[in-house]
Amino acid sequence: MKVTLKEWNAVATWRWDMPEDEVCGICRVQFDGTCPTCKFPGDDCSLLLGKCGHSFHMHCLMTWIQQESSKGLCPMCRQKFEWKQNDE
Repeated sequence: MKVTLKEWNAVATWRWDMPEDEVCGICRVQFDGTCPTCKFPGDDCSLLLGKCGHSFHMHCLMTWIQQESSKGLCPMCRQKFEWKQNDE
């Protein structure tokens, strides 16, 4: 029996390069999920990694940093939050 494909529809998926059990330390949603600000996963909401090793949804961290009470500190370890560059 010979089978001929008439149509083929590919589906692409993406995942953050993070362990599956990792969650945002602010909103407690997995990185594959959406932060409270976004409607869809990855919707202009990248992950931000700090030099301290903690990661957060971009919108969650930006909201946190803008609060006067945060004093620019990491919400997890309370060190001064500095973004880790890709080459570090």
